[in-house]
Amino acid sequence: MIYLSTFQLSKKQVKNPNVYPYSVFIGKYIDPFVFTPITIFYGNNGSGKSTLLNIIADKLQIKGREHATSNSFGIVDYCDKFVDECTFSYGEDEYGIEIRRIPKNSRYMKSEDILYEIKKIQQEEVLSDGMLYELVRDGMALKDARRFLTSKKGQDQKRYIEFSQEKYSNGETAMQYFEEYLQPDALYLLDEPEVSLSPANQVKLANEINKMSRLLGCQFIIATHSPFMLGTLRAKIYNIDSKEYDIVKWSELENVRYFYEFFKMHEDEFGQ
Repeated sequence: MIYLSTFQLSKKQVKNPNVYPYSVFIGKYIDPFVFTPITIFYGNNGSGKSTLLNIIADKLQIKGREHATSNSFGIVDYCDKFVDECTFSYGEDEYGIEIRRIPKNSRYMKSEDILYEIKKIQQEEVLSDGMLYELVRDGMALKDARRFLTSKKGQDQKRYIEFSQEKYSNGETAMQYFEEYLQPDALYLLDEPEVSLSPANQVKLANEINKMSRLLGCQFIIATHSPFMLGTLRAKIYNIDSKEYDIVKWSELENVRYFYEFFKMHEDEFGQ
């Protein structure tokens, strides 16, 4: 399913080259991104791939988005200004009819969300605060969230999480996070979903994403530089490190080539 067909970043310029997020895209020649059921933004640290996801999430008003703050240059909110200048087009359903809105259960999942989930489970002293944060983030009023946490249901949920603290590793907790939030018929923006996952679990998650895009009406836009995710996902890959955001094969990417060369150099240590 294609909910989001294209996304065009702002091509306008500002006088000060240090203004975020305009500064991220200086010197780039950017055509509209054209999305498939699974699209990957590949890039090294600092490439801007996470910024791209957050801009899309802000423009589409997707749950989990963060309101970024720009440098303090006057009274202009340059982040909002940039997002307003971006444009997008919806996809079509199986009958060729244009989709008029992004599904409500769509979500932007950041690597920080996954790490916070792990921290929330592993540290008793932040458990209540973590649950409160999650409830408010998902749209519950603060007073209602506090009331819920003191209810029997809220206390039962807290005890369940405490039990999970003893039962699951970081990687298992991260996999549970995806199992809970990845549901059919939605658009998902995933920022470095490989965080805390072993290579085997990265491949497992990638295969699950392939299945959900093919059979369960989901669309994914993913920021990653994991060779295991890149090599398993049936995806269109944009190289955010390149000047023109080239579309590439996973085996051409710098990070993947590094792994290849490293293991090739040590090939004799693995035996026959």
